Amino acid sequence: MLLSVALMAGDWIFDSVRINSSFAALITAAVIMILNRFVKPLLILLTIPATLFTFGFFILVVNALILIMASSIVPAFEIQGFWSAFWLSIFLSVVQIVFGANQNVRIQYQKDKNPPDDSFDDYEEVQ
Repeated sequence: MLLSVALMAGDWIFDSVRINSSFAALITAAVIMILNRFVKPLLILLTIPATLFTFGFFILVVNALILIMASSIVPAFEIQGFWSAFWLSIFLSVVQIVFGANQNVRIQYQKDKNPPDDSFDDYEEVQ
């Protein structure tokens, strides 16, 4: 949901990015998530030397390539060039950092002085 809202905001901010409707933004977000799950790890694996040489900044290029792939799959999502995809990928990364922070919940179980037979033996941390 956050990605589709960020895509619509990117459409509003960048003139070279077009999304026809909010439904198209949802479909595009789903396609981007599928590409991030299956294609992005392969691209990262193939570009390890470039990523190491640029201290990780080449990942932004990989993100731009994922956006270009999504625009070729979803006809209602248009990006006019590589640099538009590059700046949109930076924008989406910033939105994800600001609004999509993962908050881990830590639960700690403590051993009782007189534990029953089925209790934990040590401290256990669950994330």
